[in-house]
Parts: sequence; structure tokens; C-alpha cells
Amino acid sequence: MSEATGSQGRQYTDEELQDLVASADSGARVPTNKTVAGLIAGLALVWSLFQLWIAQPQLWFGEYLPVLNSSQTRPIHLTFAVVLAFLAYPALKSSPRHHVPILDWVLAAIAGFCAFYVFWFSDELALTARSGLPTQAQVIIGAVGLVVLLEASRRALGPALTVVGSLFLAYAYFGQGLLIPDLIEHEGLSFTALINAQWLDTGGVFGIPLGVSTAFVFLFVLFGSLLDKAGAGNYFIKLAFAGLGHLRGGPAKAAVVGSAMTGVISGSSIANVVTTGTFTIPLMKRVGFTNEQAGSVEVASSVNGQIMPPVMGAAAFLMVEFIGIPYVEVIKHAFIPAVISYIALVYIVHLEALKKEMPALGESKSMTGMLAKFLAGFIVAGVAFTALIYGVDALETALPDLSAPIMMIVLIALYVGLVMVASRRPDLEIDDPNESEFKLPTVGEVYATGLHYVLPIVVLIWFLMVERQSPAKSAFYATSLMLLIIVTQRPLKTVFRGEGGELVNEFMAGLVDLREGLIAGARNMIGIGVATAAAGIIVATVTKTPIGTELAGLVEQLSGGILLVMLVLIAIFSLILGMGLPTTANYIVVSSLMASVVVSLGAQEGLIVPLIAAHLFVFYFGIMADVTPPVGLASFAAAAVSGGDPIKTGFTAFFYSLRTVALPFLFIFNPTLILYGVDLGTWEGIAQAVFVFITATFAMLLFAAATQGYFLARSRIYESAALLLVAFTLFVPNVWLNMVQSPYRDVPPVQFEQVVGDVAEGDRIRLLVRGPDFNTGETAETTLVMYAEGATAAERVANSGLLLIPDGDTVRMDEPMFGTTTAEKLADFDFYSDTPVELASVQVPNQRMPAQVFYIPALLLLGVVIMLQRRRQTQPAF
Repeated sequence: MSEATGSQGRQYTDEELQDLVASADSGARVPTNKTVAGLIAGLALVWSLFQLWIAQPQLWFGEYLPVLNSSQTRPIHLTFAVVLAFLAYPALKSSPRHHVPILDWVLAAIAGFCAFYVFWFSDELALTARSGLPTQAQVIIGAVGLVVLLEASRRALGPALTVVGSLFLAYAYFGQGLLIPDLIEHEGLSFTALINAQWLDTGGVFGIPLGVSTAFVFLFVLFGSLLDKAGAGNYFIKLAFAGLGHLRGGPAKAAVVGSAMTGVISGSSIANVVTTGTFTIPLMKRVGFTNEQAGSVEVASSVNGQIMPPVMGAAAFLMVEFIGIPYVEVIKHAFIPAVISYIALVYIVHLEALKKEMPALGESKSMTGMLAKFLAGFIVAGVAFTALIYGVDALETALPDLSAPIMMIVLIALYVGLVMVASRRPDLEIDDPNESEFKLPTVGEVYATGLHYVLPIVVLIWFLMVERQSPAKSAFYATSLMLLIIVTQRPLKTVFRGEGGELVNEFMAGLVDLREGLIAGARNMIGIGVATAAAGIIVATVTKTPIGTELAGLVEQLSGGILLVMLVLIAIFSLILGMGLPTTANYIVVSSLMASVVVSLGAQEGLIVPLIAAHLFVFYFGIMADVTPPVGLASFAAAAVSGGDPIKTGFTAFFYSLRTVALPFLFIFNPTLILYGVDLGTWEGIAQAVFVFITATFAMLLFAAATQGYFLARSRIYESAALLLVAFTLFVPNVWLNMVQSPYRDVPPVQFEQVVGDVAEGDRIRLLVRGPDFNTGETAETTLVMYAEGATAAERVANSGLLLIPDGDTVRMDEPMFGTTTAEKLADFDFYSDTPVELASVQVPNQRMPAQVFYIPALLLLGVVIMLQRRRQTQPAF
């Protein structure tokens, strides 16, 4: 056995790998009976058509057919999901895969009835259960529905979500017990109240998570399936290899970029690993990566696809609903961490190639030249997109009534032109990476063959980012264009190639691709639909019991009040909660339980954490569960492809993912990294964003070099420590500045109104509030941020919602005005206790030197490391 192959596990065949993906994403059952197979495929097809119908933004059918509201579409969505779950997913590994047992037919019928009942009797439920008066029959149906839903989630997703959901149901019902800490004890809900909250009401199973799955997620999954069916997945991988394959460790770099691009069209880490890994992993092994390293690079890059905008494994749309900010803001905040994480991973595999002196595949090319070409392409694309924005604005101003038809005609003409260009080259075939004479494609051979695949992505981004349309409407328009492409690209190529005799056959083949894409999209949604419904159990439990508000106290007790330890504990809890869950369910669970904990604990320690930063924090650690043993589903999938050891692959992938682990801590302490507070509507804000991006990228590359133990040469321990210190300083210089100069100065609370009147409008004032906790009666503290909004001090105080009562040298606080954000943030204080709630301190910003001053010693230290390593350098750094 060669050294490059490392420890061997069993390498799966292509058929077994496809079965692995099917088992996780679309259902492993393939009935041999054509009627049953046709029924499953037909249900999936009807589900896709139903979702396209309800997403139609113009509602042209409103005159003839009733328009369904969200409380009606959600049960139908779940009906399809649970019926298909029982028909497509076997109960056990030993269960038959080539026919559907009688029990599964019965369970499918029961599950479908329980979900469809909520739609069919929605008017009756509004008058009974949702008014607090459920009937006995409704309670029975709801209880049965919960049981079959949990069984469906076990089949489709594994036991993790079923166990977690069952524990939350038990906690909500019993409320007290040996294993329930005193802090989160409650009296327990009655059986009727529990079933009502979980199944019959508009929250719980049929709450926001399932609503997002119905309105947004399905369309994006369908969009990705259609893109992949059309050939975009193979095109993106080929393009990545054409651009990067000729570099040192090129297959690994291409795997990173290819996974980033396929992450746009894939909502599954496992599917991403297997789809790209079957091509990239053998080529990585060919140039010197061990089995575990090759699998780990694929895992790290595939899992990172879930943090890459615009889809983020559907978590982006859930963030919109949970946080209450526009979708564009979510993308703005998530963009820099995701991009620099991918850039760092490319650099990590480059360092691995340097350490092992790996050859390039074929003729070696310069990484510096590649970076220059990439930068030039990025600038050209940016200029073209900006010109398009101004051009469309001018058209809408000049011809407001005709602008939409003209744009549609131009888009169709552009599509036809790009297909004509693609027809001049052979269609891309799927290469065999194990061939003895493997020839890398060139960019010139590849790029023109699939440019028309970029159009739907541009349409999606246009409607999301420029037109500021809803995700559902944007996905509908992009998917509509994708439907056109998948049906017409084959016949158009036939016409342009002068093969008119094949026109009918190619048109029929396009219809088959369309049908298969619609079916694949629905089958890929089974697990997500079931997961979002089951995760609704956790959301409802959090809102109906004290666990949502008291979990922060539990974490605080365990951490001893040390902020960094608190964050580490929350990260570990998020990692554990995310094990075995798909991205969507993962985010719902960890954000419901842990996001508010980050905010509240940070406020108690004087650290103001933006809510979006807290959600991204727990999301990052939730998806790391796909990497980390002992569950690490993506690592197991990669090991199945590479033949490596799954546990070693998982630990190596975690090591490669340390940058993803570090980033959440960094943007908690420096929210500017997620562009929080940066106004991209001004040139000053754009310049600040560019500066943050360049600095953060440079810092992340140094972090990668430090953790890999290689920069210009193999690093000594003190050199790695120095690189970590430099990277930390570039990321969060404010930490050092806070040690030298306090960011705020204290003002006596009695001078509050004077201070509020003196600061400039829009400035931030920090308020330390102290008083008895509503649940425990013990003294608690929290830090509020107040923005000076209004012309006078009185207006600013009124706008804040604060009700203050001066009392000598102290300022007592009455309960804030109902409905204000201040009232929400102070909801845990007891304003009716004998001990008053007080304004303990007022803090106003200090005039300080810029934090970037600390870049100077950091860069000098970096210069010392460079001088030390240059003496030992034996090969170019790039």
C-alpha cells in the first residue's frame, strides 16, 4: 500500500454512493412494481407543480380558483412530505427496498390524513382548537399526527431529531422530574393543551419553520435540482478544475471552489460531498493527498457550502423570519465570513501541497497569475452588473410601461445567444478521474459551454438584491427561467448544430429532464419538509415553557459568569444539538434554544451582541456537527468515497475547519466583520466594507498558516504563535484598544436626561440596568443600547420607551412602554417587587484613537516572522 493512500476503509462503488445520498436526502426505496414507482414519482411531481402554483406571484387564477393562505398551504405541504416519507424511506436498514410493505401504506395514509385534516377543517379549527376549545376528536388526531411525524423524521433524518423532539414533548408535558434542572422546571402542560399547541394551533408543527419550508425553501431546492439536472453541476466542477487544476495541489483547490459553486444549488452537505467528491477525491489522491486528507478537504469545502449566500442551506430565509430583518441584510452580514472562509481553505490546501512538494496535474501554472485573472474577472463582472443596474434604471425611467417586456425579450435573446455559443462546442461529459491518462480541461474549452446556466442565478440575485423582491417571488422567477432552459436547451443546440432531424427527440428528452428535475426536487424536499415540521415541536416548547428564557441562566451557572467560557459552552451545545440534523432543522433547533442566550449573556457582561451575529454564531457551530465525529455525516460520506477511516477523516476535516470555528468568536467581539453598522448605500460605507474584507482575508490567511504550521517554510512553535497573534490583532484590534482606553465613560444616572440631550442624534448610549429577576427574585444586570432619536432630550427618552423616576441620587425605573424594544429586553426584570429596578450607570462613548493603530506593531511582528522564515525558505510561497 502506498504512503499516499493512508489507512484504508472500504471504498464504496458508485451505486452504493448514490444509495448513500438517496438514503439521506431523497429516500432509498426503489419499488420494482411500476405502478407503485409511478405513484411515488407522480406524488413528487404533483408536489412540485403545487408549489409552483402557490408561488405564482401574479395570482392570475384568483378570479377562477380560491387563493390559499399560509395556514392552508402548510398542511398540504406537510401532507406530501409525510406520505412520501413513509413510501420512499424504509423503516430499517433491513426493511425491503423494492416494495412498500402494508404497514408503510397504512402509516402513509394515517400521516397524510392527520396533516390534511388541518387543511380541510381549518375553519372549524379556527372556531374550536385555535380559540382554546379543542374537541376530543381533534386532540386524538393531533396526538396521532405527532407520533407519525416523529416516526417520519426518524426514517428520513435518522434518530437525532426524533429523540430531541420527543424529549421536548416530555419536558413540556411533565415540566418537573429528576433530570430537569430546577431553573427550567414548570407545572407541565395538560395533554390537551400540549396537543393543541403542537398540532392544532398555527404555531408548533405548522408554525414559522414549516411556513418557510412551504413558501421559500421548496422553490430553492427545486431550483437547485433543475440546475443540476440541466448539467450545471458538472459545468461548475469542470470550470473549477479548468481554472485551478494546473496549480500545486490543484485538485484540492478545485474541490474547494467547485463545492462553493455547487453549494449554491445544493442544500445538503452529504449530497455535495458525494456529487463533487467522486470526481475530486481520486484526483487529490493522485497528486499526493492521503485518503483522509482528500476526504477532509471535500468535507470542509462541502459543509462550507451551507454558509455561502445566497441560500445558506435555506437558513437565510429562516433568519429573515426569526430575526425580522430584510433578506438583503442577512446576505450582507453572511457574505464576508463565508468568502474569507473559502479563500482560507484554498490557502490551506496550497500549504499542504507546499509541505508535501506535490506536483501539479499536467503543466504547472502560477497561482499568482490565476489570482490576477480571477481578480480581473471579478472586476469585469462587477462593472458589468453595475452597468446593468444603471441601464435598467434608465430604461424604467424612459419607458416605464414597456421596461418589463423589453427586459424579458433581451433576457430570452441573451439566453438563445449563449446556447448558440455553447452549441459550437461538444457537450461536457462526466470524466473518469481514475483514468491513467487524465487530461485537465482548459478554461477556454469549458467556460462557453454553460454560460446560460449563470442566467437563472443572475436573475435570482437580481430580484433578491436589486429589486428587493421576496425570496419566494425571486425564486419563482429564477425557477421559471430554469424551466424554460431545461426544456429548450437541447432542441436549440440541435437547431444550431444543423441536426434538425433530431429536433423532436431532443425536445422530448428536454421534457424528460424537466419531469425528472421536478421529481428530484420534491424528493430532495421530503427530509426538509419533515424536519421543519418536527423542529416546530421544539419552537413551540420554547415559547410555552421557561426553557427559552431560563437557558441563559443555566449556561451562566455552568460557566461561572466568564463570558468566553459562556460562548464556548454555547458553541458546544450548538454542536451537540446539530448532530445528525440537516442544515434547515439544525438551524431551527440551535437558534431557537441558543441565539437569545448569546445576546442576553453578552448584555449581562457588558457586550452588546447584534442578534444576527448571535444567529450566525450558533448556525456555524450547528453545521460543524456535519464534520465532527462521532456523528459527522459528511465525514462518513467522504470516507465512503475515499476509502479512508471515517473518524480520522472527521478529525482532519475539523482541523481544516478551525477557521470556521474561530470566525464566530471573532465577529461576536467585532461585529464589523459581518458589516454590522456599515452602510453600503454610501461610498464611505463601501470603502469601509472593502477595507474590512481585505483585512479579514489577510488575517484569515495568517490564521490558516499558523494552524497549518507552514508559512514561507515550516513554522516553529513561536512563529505559529506570533502569526496567531498578528491574525487576532487584525481581526479584533478593538480588544487591545479597550485595554488601553475604555470605550465608554460613566456618567451618574441622575444626569441621564442631560447626557441624552447633549449627544449627537443617532449616537449610542449604553445603560446598565440592575434589579430583581422576575423568575428567581435575585439581583440581575443587563446592558441596553439606546440610540438618541429625536430633537430634544424629552423626545429621545420617550422614543426609547424608558420610564424613569429620579429618587435623590438614584434613578428608579418603571415598566417600559409596552411594544417597544426596550420592553422586550427588560422583560426578565420584576418591576413590581419591593426592590426597585434601577438605572445603575449611564455610559457615553469616549473619544479614542483608532483601533487600527494596533495594526502597526502587528505588521512589524509579521515582518520579523517573514525574515526568520525567508532564511529557511526552499520554494516559492505561491
